[in-house]
Amino acid sequence: MKVLVVEDSASLRRSLELGLRHGGFVVETASDGDEALARLATAVPDVVILDLMLPGTDGLEVLRRIRERRLPCEVLVLTARDTVEERVGGLRAGADDYLVKPFAFEELLARVQALLRRRHGKREPRIVIADLVVDLEAKRVARAGRPIELTPREFALVEYLALRRGAVVSRTEIEAKLYPRGAEPTSNAVDRSVCTLRRKLDAPGTRPLLHTRRGLGYVLEDEGP
Repeated sequence: MKVLVVEDSASLRRSLELGLRHGGFVVETASDGDEALARLATAVPDVVILDLMLPGTDGLEVLRRIRERRLPCEVLVLTARDTVEERVGGLRAGADDYLVKPFAFEELLARVQALLRRRHGKREPRIVIADLVVDLEAKRVARAGRPIELTPREFALVEYLALRRGAVVSRTEIEAKLYPRGAEPTSNAVDRSVCTLRRKLDAPGTRPLLHTRRGLGYVLEDEGP
């Protein structure tokens, strides 16, 4: 899943980027409001982590434009000013959540994960499909109680397919979620990733859960016997 971090402090921006990548997210960054709007004009992330105090176009204006354009993303606002007026202003402008600096990274990560679940209509951190369990917080996958070892990219793929359970997801959508801006995956990179993931999820003797819709994309679902 993809996160855009909009923060003018280079040290905090880099720290959030490294932490979120370690947590399995594809991360892009912007140092001011104008750069953020330029990035949002070409690709919409799942979550925007948005500092309010930005040079140039400030965070509240960026937030207003996100909502005016009806961009399908969750927005977690960061601010150093912990006042009722500040929080109310951000929420009225369309923030989905609010975090006051300084904060613990673990709390920010938990809030980002909660926003992702809410965006896809999932209340619980675990998604269960037949005997497959995808734990979004622990970043673990198991089938019939047996842990399945996945690379970060493989987990990102199964996470996205699980959040979109039952929906056909195209190669283009998968590329947008799994690869950062500027990356140029080979033409069959997604197909290879899906094949590798299928071998791990659908072991011999188990009912297939990861299906190909030829010419359309892929779907994770229990289709029965």
